[in-house]
Parts: sequence; structure tokens; C-alpha cells
Amino acid sequence: MSDTVRATADRYLYLVRHGEATADESGLTDVGREQARALGRRLRGVGFDAFRCGPLPRAVETARLVAAELGDGGAAPEVSRAAGDYVPYVPERAELPAEHAAFADRLADVPADERRQGRELAARALAEFTGPVPGPRPRRELVVTHAFLVAHLVAVAHHAPPWRWMGLNPANAGLTVIRYAADRPAAVLCFNDLSHLPEEARWTGFPPELHV
Repeated sequence: MSDTVRATADRYLYLVRHGEATADESGLTDVGREQARALGRRLRGVGFDAFRCGPLPRAVETARLVAAELGDGGAAPEVSRAAGDYVPYVPERAELPAEHAAFADRLADVPADERRQGRELAARALAEFTGPVPGPRPRRELVVTHAFLVAHLVAVAHHAPPWRWMGLNPANAGLTVIRYAADRPAAVLCFNDLSHLPEEARWTGFPPELHV
């Protein structure tokens, strides 16, 4: 091992939920495509060191449209299964406070193999996407993914119980940024920012009581 201690630098993780998907989830709606383009314009000039997306069509199409708007010759989207659509953790009913225990019932039908795969992919996402980075220079990384993983990484950043991804509601093309530094806890710099979207393109698919 080298006598020189390797420096570590901050990682800025930009997390994005894909744009609005069609009913069959084969791609994006017209609104979803405009959401992705607006997001790309918002992120233009950041200069990403890495750009990854989930393997499903709605994430891949979102990433492609974002990349076209970035227009900086930076990192091209790379597909990662860890950025896919899966349940990161299925709690037992007893893990939840009594007033929230019914949440566990919503996931009771998730098959055992999907639970196992979800845990494995969530662990892989933590290894690939989070924590400070080796070297002297901060890195900015973009991940186009799905609601559950955004919620999971936010919960982990806050050292919340593993079930606490439940109840967090990332919207289509919402932007979340987490900073990982070596000398301090992870910091959620913003969560579910929709300011780059026109009013009519925000909170697509959500009931009115969640629109803010």
C-alpha cells in the first residue's frame, strides 16, 4: 500500500425520477418527454462526471432526453440495474409504529425472490452511488431512476429506519441532490425540486392532496 494517504472528496449525487410514463410503461408520454427536456435544461452546465440510469424504457428515454439537453459533451448515460425499479426493503408489520402498520400490508404480496433481489440491488445502489469519492476533486453524478430508490437513498442519508422510504413521494422529473463528504453526515441539499417544470407538468399522477 502506498505511503501516500489517498485524499477523499465530496460526491454530489443528483437523483431524478423518470418523466411521466405511458399506461403500459413502454416509454414516456408527451408531458413526460417535456419534463425530461426541462430537467436537462435545468442541469445544463453542471458538468457530470458520471451519468447512470435504470434499465427500464421510461428511465432510459428520460436519460436520453436529458443528455440531449445537457449538450456539454459530458458523460453519456450508462445503464445500471442498481438504478432500476424495485422495492428496496419490505418491513414486517411489527417494525412500524402502530399508527403506520397498515403500510406494511401494501407490500405483503411482494414475492420472496423479489424481496431478496430488492435488498441486493439496494445494497448495490448504496455501494455504487453514495459516499465520498477517492481523489482530490469533488464529483457530480446523475442517476435517473424510480421513486422507490430516490426515497430509499434519502432515508438512508438521514439514518432513518430502513422502512422509512415508505411515505416519501418523489414526483416525475423531480430533482433530489445529496452531498456526501468525508467529515460530516450526508446532507440532502434538496428533495423533489420541481421548479424547472411548468405548473401543469408538476405532480403528474399524484392526487390533488399531494400537490404543493
